[in-house]
Amino acid sequence: MSEIPRGAIRFNTDSNKPELWDGSQWAEFQLSTPNLGRSVDTQPGARGLIRLSGTVNTIEYVNISSTGDAIDFGDTTDTRTAAYGVSSATRGVFASGYIAPGYIDVIDFVTIASTGDATDFGNLSTGKYVIGGASSATRGLFAGGFRFPSGPFYSSIEYVTIASTGNAVTFGDLTVARWGFAGVSSPVRGVFGSGGIGPNSTNSNIIDFVTIATLGDAQDFGDLSYSQRGTAGCSNAIRGLFSGGYDSSDTYYNNIEYVTISSTGNSVNFGDAIAAVRGNGAFSSPTRGCFAGGSAPADTNTISYVTIQTEGDAIEFGDLGSAIQSRGCSNAHGGL
Repeated sequence: MSEIPRGAIRFNTDSNKPELWDGSQWAEFQLSTPNLGRSVDTQPGARGLIRLSGTVNTIEYVNISSTGDAIDFGDTTDTRTAAYGVSSATRGVFASGYIAPGYIDVIDFVTIASTGDATDFGNLSTGKYVIGGASSATRGLFAGGFRFPSGPFYSSIEYVTIASTGNAVTFGDLTVARWGFAGVSSPVRGVFGSGGIGPNSTNSNIIDFVTIATLGDAQDFGDLSYSQRGTAGCSNAIRGLFSGGYDSSDTYYNNIEYVTISSTGNSVNFGDAIAAVRGNGAFSSPTRGCFAGGSAPADTNTISYVTIQTEGDAIEFGDLGSAIQSRGCSNAHGGL
């Protein structure tokens, strides 16, 4: 094979984006130029939203390109625990959760470029807890989940059209019914990693994937190097990162691992999280992956970040307004 000349351009059919050969790797063209700004800027750029979990009804946000503490965005429609977030470039959509004594099927949304309270979107097919999710620019997928402590345990994947409102529609099934796993996205694929299985909370290292634009069941992708649940995930269009979690012996993990979303195979070590936690919210831009809050088992308010294209340990970003578990989404993640 002849050497690729520096400056060569190709079209990546997996990410649907042009790429430039910089002499050592294919670098993706950035087709939008959001005003990334500082944490105090009023104009939005690549924004990460963090929905605090459980005892408060708060949504906070950060500008991903900066560092600094999270800022108040608005209020949720309720105080449920573990409402999973998916997003387009304009909307953040949150679904499922738990408010004692019942499981929640509610889906609500916010407009990411503004600030304000969440609005009702529709409903899932049933109330459930600790689901996973993935999204493209048009579709949001909600997968798996369970009802504590003995089930049922769900393998179902449902989807919504993010630009509209309405109830979720059947998409397909995961390869294994599970809960407490993370989802990452490219514009083509949703990839789900880790999770708890069954009433004895067996931990898994399963990675499976779907093609977001179609309907159908998930297919095997590979394995994580460790088995756990309570994992966080974020991505750009090329790489998906899985971070943290815990197992049935209450061992907490600070691993960050990654996969190349367009391929299949086992995850590869990326670096270490800033702390071993579970239940932290994750969100991303094309360059940064961020992780916010979580439990270890005491709750933390720390926000940290990594540079997705490289490997390395997480660095402190700032703080949430509360020490708490959370869920996140952004207007600049890998599925857009």
